[in-house]
Amino acid sequence: MREFDIVGRRKIWYALSLLVIVPGIICMFVKGFNFGIDFTGGTIMEMRFEQPVNINQVRDVMKGYNLDNSTIQLSGDTASAVEARDVMIRTVDLEETERKAIMATLKERLGDYSVLREEKVGATMGSELLLNALWATLLSWVLIVIYVSIRFEFRFGLAAVLALVHDVLVVLAVFSFLQKQVDSSFVAALLTIVGYSINDTIVIFDRIRENLRLHFRRGGDVAALANRSIFQTLTRSIYTVCTVLFTTFALYWFGGDTTKDFSFALLVGFMSGCYSSIFIASPLWVTLRRLADAKRARRVA
Repeated sequence: MREFDIVGRRKIWYALSLLVIVPGIICMFVKGFNFGIDFTGGTIMEMRFEQPVNINQVRDVMKGYNLDNSTIQLSGDTASAVEARDVMIRTVDLEETERKAIMATLKERLGDYSVLREEKVGATMGSELLLNALWATLLSWVLIVIYVSIRFEFRFGLAAVLALVHDVLVVLAVFSFLQKQVDSSFVAALLTIVGYSINDTIVIFDRIRENLRLHFRRGGDVAALANRSIFQTLTRSIYTVCTVLFTTFALYWFGGDTTKDFSFALLVGFMSGCYSSIFIASPLWVTLRRLADAKRARRVA
């Protein structure tokens, strides 16, 4: 296992990532994303049933209209962790006939109710907020480059941010391919993925820096040193990602429909983050260092 040359095969890992990212970017421009009601707005229906109902009963009705991703909340004085009489449904923008059909089915299957509220609402996350989120993400990457450059060196910071960009693009590509719903929870998932991925990458970079200081001589093989550092931290990386994946998969499997897309984004992102920390970030650092060494050698010559 220790003889496996991860860094020496870096072109293979770059190619594998590009096989996902490049078609993903094309898909983003061609198919776009399946934006949820947080981005597009929608319809709110709030009603009070004569008998308590639970979320699964309401969702089964919505599923018949391909609206099982709707946000369903229980409220009111009679609300419990399981069921309530007051129910609020937030779903995509519905035509009048579609809305009436849904309400008729709810009455037929769940009993009589009175309507408390029925209105169309705008998007809670508009283009301005999306732009601000983009700028905030870019600023965080710049700050990561600065911080890692101070702690380590600039090439470490650049490699770390490129690995983060890789993870974000992979998750975006998968969601565009599968047309999974993109809503506010997806944004939260992306930020969680970035935090996990940078932590795993920094652990490997810290070991590389330590080995550079203790065991490396000028003119030595940085690829061999990076390989040794990766394998020295590999057990920790595998234990960490397995623990996180187990809990995230449990959330995906048992969490219900409202958390499926959120937990699916985390599953994809955590796997991509583990992959990029081992197969992308460190090989990128080696590539950047060798480019700098070659440039320095040409300048001396």
